[in-house]
Amino acid sequence: MARLAPFVEHLFRRAAFGLTPADRERYAGPYSDRQLIDSLLVYDPGTTDVDARIGTPGHIGVNLGARSSPNTNINQARQRWLFRMVHSPAPLEQRMTLVWHHHFATAYSKIAGVFGAADGARLMAAKPSEDPTGHRGQIELLQQYALGRFDQLLVEISKDPAMLVWLDGRLNFKGTPQENFGRELMELFTVGVGFHTEPDVYAAARVFTGWNLRRTNRGGGNDGTASFEFFYNPAQHDTNAKDFSFPIYPGSNRIPARGADAGIQDGLDLISALAYHPETARRMARRLWTWFVNETKEADESFVSSIAKVYLDSQTNMRTVMRVVLNSPQFADPSNFHQRYAWPAEFVVRSLKEVGFVGFSVSDLLTPMVNMSQQLFEPPDVNGWALGPEWFSTGSMLARMNFASQLATNQRVALRDLARPHRETPEKLVDFVYAALSMPEPAPQEYNAALEYVRAGGAWTGSDTQLLAKSAGLFHLLAGSGEYQFV
Repeated sequence: MARLAPFVEHLFRRAAFGLTPADRERYAGPYSDRQLIDSLLVYDPGTTDVDARIGTPGHIGVNLGARSSPNTNINQARQRWLFRMVHSPAPLEQRMTLVWHHHFATAYSKIAGVFGAADGARLMAAKPSEDPTGHRGQIELLQQYALGRFDQLLVEISKDPAMLVWLDGRLNFKGTPQENFGRELMELFTVGVGFHTEPDVYAAARVFTGWNLRRTNRGGGNDGTASFEFFYNPAQHDTNAKDFSFPIYPGSNRIPARGADAGIQDGLDLISALAYHPETARRMARRLWTWFVNETKEADESFVSSIAKVYLDSQTNMRTVMRVVLNSPQFADPSNFHQRYAWPAEFVVRSLKEVGFVGFSVSDLLTPMVNMSQQLFEPPDVNGWALGPEWFSTGSMLARMNFASQLATNQRVALRDLARPHRETPEKLVDFVYAALSMPEPAPQEYNAALEYVRAGGAWTGSDTQLLAKSAGLFHLLAGSGEYQFV
């Protein structure tokens, strides 16, 4: 297997969860880097729904048990999302959905604690076309706006029923303003720490009074048939003026007093002011640096300035922003390759694409991912997951190594068959596995250690018996290595 150009492998590690062997054949053609980037950015949303392929030949398995209900069963919802990550023809859409799930961290456990397991899953993951009331779960919202306008996403997430439970917006009433959502809107979702004050938090809480949640029961209980919707309640809105330490309108830091019926505009104006705040633009640029360019060094100031300008000039259009990110000289700089720590979801999906998934099920990923410290729909707190080297405790690294062993063992027959054209010498086999896993060029001692592993046990003949053992063993060793944990 010939290696693709380093930039191509880099692009698909960062923006597409890696490359399957079929992908490698497809992209070995005469594509320019810009064409490959556009192939990830430009897609018809109507063609990216792969859920209908669940259970069909040629796809990873999904264990839904006797009753398929990913809209109301959170473990089934996790499997459905992982299936999408593996098979979506728009992998950057899924990558950005995962990014927004971290950015707008919301945990199923709290939602289920309020409304029960079935409705908790619906609020987090319901697919509208398959829900009895047409409810759109939060992950479906994040996928819909994955590469859309950030200002619009902020409005939608502010009205999202799961968010209204998670950050207590459903309890935000006139006279007893609830501060949680207003605080995180500024501190985590937009400008960040140091660019707002405690009085701003209280003012924001007052802004969102009346942004509540309405629930109607069709079945009389927490049975997955209730209707949930954002509800602006004028009777619970604080109509007085609200003052901030930053501009809301040109030349004014004050949201004026409004009648209760028009009071929803207070929240829309604050969201707009925060979405277009210069520090939100810079903070988003720094986050994109960490998520896509380099996690081992501080963001390049020229990158931050250029991306922040594109963010504002494009009216917060994330497709436009990501096109500039992926075409930037910093993204293409080889010194930034393999300088991001793979999230567990990235690691397992990339492993499936590059090692194989014949006879494997995404249900087999759920417990290993918990052991790696990432459970989808369950970020640990409002900050999302602790990224970077925080992923790599002794236990979580052991879980990654064990998963690599489990997967390689499961795929050993398919790996033997893939390795047959490279059976002539141990060197060719080692080169094949390094290429299949899009690993960085190994140091001499690492390469020699891989060769020693292949040669151990007797003279190399390249027999099927040797290939069965050594190809799977080599995939296990390299996919479980420290080098493979960087993307």
